[in-house]
Amino acid sequence: MDLILWRHAEAADGFPDSVRPLTDKGRKQAKSAGAWLRKRLPEEARILVSSTVRTRETAEGLGRPFEIADSVSPGGTAAGILEAVGWPEGDGTVVLVGHQPVLGHVAALILTGEVYPFSVKKGAVWWFRGGKTEGPVLKLVHPAES
Repeated sequence: MDLILWRHAEAADGFPDSVRPLTDKGRKQAKSAGAWLRKRLPEEARILVSSTVRTRETAEGLGRPFEIADSVSPGGTAAGILEAVGWPEGDGTVVLVGHQPVLGHVAALILTGEVYPFSVKKGAVWWFRGGKTEGPVLKLVHPAES
């Protein structure tokens, strides 16, 4: 199974938190990361996105259909996310477009077995590979466009 964590791109300040849109820089970050992913993702990849405006706008940079998933919305847990996607025994590729701190917690849980405050930069992509017989591998980290 491949699990891709994609943190939402730069968003504007505001309230309520759930409706904050991407900034101009954020839209550029989303398009850049989306283009990079589009070249590498299998057609059947599932894209699961938090319900917030900024994550949906980030996912739109990929140009593929996506599903809104409560498990990656604010308030979700690393263990809940991994269980929802079937990590590491699941099949295929899943892209999660979400938030800090939970994406960092997911990365830490995969790599160390514990929840630590790892930081995933806004707009960045972390790609993990897991399997039924092998341990997890951090395949790559694609930084956000500055």
